[in-house]
Amino acid sequence: MKAYDFLDEAPKVGALVVIEGTDRLLAERVRDTILARELAEDVRALNCSSVTIESVDDCAQIEEAISAMPFLAARRVVIVNDAQSAKAAPRRALLELAQRSADGENLLLICDLVAPRSTRPASLGSQLGRSAQRIDCTANEEIRARFVAEELAAAGAEAERQVLAHLSRSESDLASIRNDLAKLALLGRKIQLGDLEQESLAVDDPKPYRFAGALVEGRVAEAFAILGDCFEHDPRNAAMPLLSALANEYAMLWEMARPGGTLPPRMAWRERALRPIARRVGERRARAGYERALRGIESIVTGRAGGDLEDLRLLVERTSLELVLR
Repeated sequence: MKAYDFLDEAPKVGALVVIEGTDRLLAERVRDTILARELAEDVRALNCSSVTIESVDDCAQIEEAISAMPFLAARRVVIVNDAQSAKAAPRRALLELAQRSADGENLLLICDLVAPRSTRPASLGSQLGRSAQRIDCTANEEIRARFVAEELAAAGAEAERQVLAHLSRSESDLASIRNDLAKLALLGRKIQLGDLEQESLAVDDPKPYRFAGALVEGRVAEAFAILGDCFEHDPRNAAMPLLSALANEYAMLWEMARPGGTLPPRMAWRERALRPIARRVGERRARAGYERALRGIESIVTGRAGGDLEDLRLLVERTSLELVLR
């Protein structure tokens, strides 16, 4: 079932649900909608477990949670986040657990953000077959068009038809589109294509920005997957955009971590998301991260990084690891 079909039709939810597809924002919306439908807010904390799976041992904890009795609710909900990041052994263990849980009373909700027909890794939904309720959160032109209309309506903004068409036909994820529209809505007038071309992450490649965001948020596996994808598609030109996005992200964290620090008006839409990360990272580490990314950029510009494509990739990987391990 497609994500918007699920959101519109609100079908009954069984004991096993797999949210799949590649758009994280849409997947999170479906996940949160299911949780809100299944558990009232006043009993949610007592009856919901949200976990990630990093080892086979984690599956034992998940099975214990899914077997527990609900408290003042019809059933418990156990959410497994980012199953696509799990290694082979825990992923197999999760598959076996899901097969055992398909007929249970409680709800096991697995977020496996890979394409439904993915083979590396094989999607859990395809392996579970009819025993699981599968919800596809892949964005396409139709979904982007509806999402753009919803975001504009929520912001009380209007856009030219060219803008709507461009965003709908782009390959951008919904988070990038939301970011673009949040900025452009601040113009206070009808959004024109020129406005989009000036500010948009969706017109440019959004992957470097997604890479930088994932790295500073601690989603290291996702960040390195994006890094690898960038070098696979454009190995000669990937390093500079990745390091530039990383420098920009740490510059904003540095500013937010300083006493009284605020972002410039054009970036104010990022403040809510970055504020808690800035508190965790701190001013010293944020500044060091910014300066380390700048040194990487400088080494490319001056030629110290070398002209070999593997050298450039190694530079970005080494810089990223240094920032993660600080």
